[in-house]
Amino acid sequence: MRDTPPDVSVCIVSWNVAGDLRACLVSIRAQQTPPSFEVIVADNASSDDSVRMLQEEFPEVRLILNADNLGFARATNQTLRAAQGRYLMMLNPDTVLQPDCLAKLVAVAETHPEAGIVAPRLVYPDGSLQFSCRRFPTIAAAIYRNTVFGRLFPRAQAASEYIMRDCDHDTEHDVDWASGACLLIRREAYVQVGELDEGFVWGSEDVDYCFRMHRAGWSVLYSPVTDVIHAVGRSTDQAVVPTIVRTHRGMYRLYAKHFAPNALARAFVAVGVWLRAALLILSWETRRVIRKAWRARPWAGALG
Repeated sequence: MRDTPPDVSVCIVSWNVAGDLRACLVSIRAQQTPPSFEVIVADNASSDDSVRMLQEEFPEVRLILNADNLGFARATNQTLRAAQGRYLMMLNPDTVLQPDCLAKLVAVAETHPEAGIVAPRLVYPDGSLQFSCRRFPTIAAAIYRNTVFGRLFPRAQAASEYIMRDCDHDTEHDVDWASGACLLIRREAYVQVGELDEGFVWGSEDVDYCFRMHRAGWSVLYSPVTDVIHAVGRSTDQAVVPTIVRTHRGMYRLYAKHFAPNALARAFVAVGVWLRAALLILSWETRRVIRKAWRARPWAGALG
């Protein structure tokens, strides 16, 4: 037990991503100090080499072992409860931090006491921008974002406005919400707002948390002072259809909780959300069958 609490508690939930998690932890271990930091990992019953790797290669990590996959929100709350830092960082295991990431984010938070959350710029492994700070979702955004309608109408304004294409992502500004892949949370804000809503199994818990942060009087600050590499979806890619179902369950919970004021509106949202989920599953299954048939085509051997 350390004598004084660390500046930052880095809180990670992991499931079957040993390679990504190793790279993430190496980047955390390389962080400049100060600030001081601790790392807490909740493993959601991984069946790969994650636990052995953590125990043998990263003995400094505080490890929470779950016998079952508790989902993101419940496991994150485990790490947040165990955290001792002045700031709490929610971090996905498929991320890599720059060596000065913690120092820069803490410096931004120190100069913006009104910010309950500070979010860095996220980039893909090739360095291109992820639109990780966004406006609160609308029904129109749900219709066009990552759907067949979005592919048919790629210039749909609702989807573009949702991901804030009209904003300068090279400048610091307040936002409605930011991706939970990397969020630095002020402890005072966490104490006031509370834990993640565990009704969200996977997806939309970060939107909900930012909404509650605003409602409590705190701001959510996007700051491109540092880039965090985010590979996106390494865990969810292992269970595509269940992830679609869980994500849309979270989407419905979010709309019903904050944006659908009456029973009629919630019924309308429910129909739309589950129709969207069904279309996405149908689209994915169709592509899977086509890929399987293409790989098994009888003439492939003769041509190759």
